[in-house]
Amino acid sequence: MPDLQDPELLRRLLRAKDRMDAASHEDWPVRRLASVSSVSEAHFARSFKQAFGLPPHRYLLTRRIERATALLRDTDLPITEIAFQTGWGSLGTFGRTFRDITGDSPGAIRERAREAALAPELARVPACILSAAHRPDLTIAVSEKRRREAGDINASVEKEIP
Repeated sequence: MPDLQDPELLRRLLRAKDRMDAASHEDWPVRRLASVSSVSEAHFARSFKQAFGLPPHRYLLTRRIERATALLRDTDLPITEIAFQTGWGSLGTFGRTFRDITGDSPGAIRERAREAALAPELARVPACILSAAHRPDLTIAVSEKRRREAGDINASVEKEIP
């Protein structure tokens, strides 16, 4: 098990996490992240999950969905443009993944944000609280969530351990 008390390892992991945060629209395969961190791919994947509670791919999905939600709420950009700006290769994949993670379509999120803008009492709630309340919960893989919702008999009934 990696020693996460090693400050150098933590700095390397944070460097990769910061790069993903700064450019979440880019592709970040484990090979690239491990290179940024100057560790092996397997060591990076294990250490990242242990340090941050999510595998690198799920962390990246979370960041992309957060960014897309902010763009849907704060801009009038077309949903297709938002999908491409946040790193999705197709509108279909974006819409399906967005719905799987948030429970709503991008259009429904945008409509709800417009309705909320009309409610002045929400303006008093700090933005950090609203962001935390709407942060995607990716404790299980999206494909696992789909199988459970479809009633797949082969789907695991236990929650994946992050």
